[in-house]
Amino acid sequence: MTVHSDWGDWLPTAVADAEPDGVQLWYLGCNGFVLKADDGTTVFIDPYLGLGDPPRTVRMIPVPFDPTDVVEADAVLATHEHTDHVHGPSQAPILEDTDATFYGPSASVETAREWTTDYDLTDDDFTEIEEGDTVEVGSLEIAVEPAHDPDADHPVSYVIRHEAGTFFHGGDARPSEAFESVGERYDIDLGVLAFGSAGMIPDKQTREPKYTKWYSDENMAAEAAAQLQLDRLLPTHWDMWKGLTADPEALRHHVRSFAFPRTLEVLEIGDDTTL
Repeated sequence: MTVHSDWGDWLPTAVADAEPDGVQLWYLGCNGFVLKADDGTTVFIDPYLGLGDPPRTVRMIPVPFDPTDVVEADAVLATHEHTDHVHGPSQAPILEDTDATFYGPSASVETAREWTTDYDLTDDDFTEIEEGDTVEVGSLEIAVEPAHDPDADHPVSYVIRHEAGTFFHGGDARPSEAFESVGERYDIDLGVLAFGSAGMIPDKQTREPKYTKWYSDENMAAEAAAQLQLDRLLPTHWDMWKGLTADPEALRHHVRSFAFPRTLEVLEIGDDTTL
């Protein structure tokens, strides 16, 4: 599969040209992000540029860039092994064309190592991490934390610390005691949580419509944000799959009476923000 961008190269060019004061983050749609720090350190998290598996999973947003247009990357992080988080055509070209290392938990790395067959990559391009590990990438300190995602074999979350602040990415995880522990141990400035509706999605084997709930609903997202004690909540994944999309603005009604999150921040694909 070859990735064809709907937007040309303006987004990777914007990232390459940016000179952040602290850390700048761009939302890539689905659950993807790219972070760039003031020393130039550039980290991708779960970048996915695929079209899904129509008619089961139908992409509802543009493909924002071609991975071969990425000229700077130090790491690609995976939260878990699902295709929209670990995807060869989206991520292997980034590893090929930059000095980036792929980091992920066991099931993610097992999947990603298969890319060595079709791409100019070796086992050294992949590093398996687990809960409790800390990885230093340039000026970013990346702590690997647990995550509760009943649909994944080995999910993790990431706490990324920089002098400018602390960023949390929960993958597709849902509220749990693991998030309570993370919230108690870190002061998180900006946290990403997957959010969406439930719907009737064709079964992977039978293709018959099946009730599907892959992400937190409004109340679950609010609960997770409170457990993590987020200053700013940034919902993701609500834009991606036909039949599972949702309105992130609806979360304002669900978080308004809680101490956390203090702020709901909504980005669309291609938007950026800072720590």
